[in-house]
Amino acid sequence: MAERVCAVIVTYNRKELLKECLQAVLSQTRPPDHVLVVDNASTDGTAEMVRQAFPQVELLSLAENIGGAGGFHEGIKHAYTKGFDWLWLMDDDAKPEPKVIRVLLSVASAKSLSVVGPLVVDDKDISLLAFTYNKNGTLARFVSQVNKVECIWGQVNLWNGVLMKCEVISLVGLPDTRLFIRGDEVEYFLRLRKFSIPMATSTKCIIRHPGGQKEEFPLLGGRLVAVFTNSDFKNYYLFRNRGYLIRLYGGKLRLARLFLEFARYTWFFWIYRKGDFRGWNFWRKAMFMGYNKKLEPFKEI
Repeated sequence: MAERVCAVIVTYNRKELLKECLQAVLSQTRPPDHVLVVDNASTDGTAEMVRQAFPQVELLSLAENIGGAGGFHEGIKHAYTKGFDWLWLMDDDAKPEPKVIRVLLSVASAKSLSVVGPLVVDDKDISLLAFTYNKNGTLARFVSQVNKVECIWGQVNLWNGVLMKCEVISLVGLPDTRLFIRGDEVEYFLRLRKFSIPMATSTKCIIRHPGGQKEEFPLLGGRLVAVFTNSDFKNYYLFRNRGYLIRLYGGKLRLARLFLEFARYTWFFWIYRKGDFRGWNFWRKAMFMGYNKKLEPFKEI
């Protein structure tokens, strides 16, 4: 019997991007057996667009916006109960090329993988990776740096077209809703790694996504990278969740990781951004809130 795949797409107030995403998902050479859209209480007519333009798609409308973490929590939980073999997980700004499901299923079978993802490339320049990959201790920024190998072992970009066996969920659980955005996918990745789930990125298929490298700032010749956005809202969750993940997954090296984080962002705000003490203080408060497990929603700090 053929394995059954359910695509789970989380969206919030981006109906035009969602429309492009759904068109790409439904144009797969090996189509998903079911498509579920999780609408995070959008106010831009997303639900109406899905019902009218894509009647074959199941719509799960949430009562409030609970972030990407909450959206994937609810979507994965809903799909898991339907008895599918695989879940294909992505945000609404992803555009998979037509062969992605077919390639991922083939690679998963051949390599005995439980989680496998496509190469995530910049939607404006497909020679550029949307997010950097770790290649032998250095950051790979271009497709040409990684496409000589079939798989990038132990690395996946969750919520960006990753194919995950449903049996994994029974072992590692659901995404943590408290993280909201900016770090929920990292926490889930670390959880997968903690449980020794076999995973990899296949370089034989791609998914287009808005580039994230513009938010990555190499320091000390690329030996350190600081992530920073132009939004206090996003930065709050980014910094808070990074602190929480150091506390949760730092292990015996927790204090060393905390020191490295302090050095990274002190250098970034004081040197790279030339005395941005307001930014440093914002980072300090948010990061230590997370480290102290105070996962409160965003507010001015």
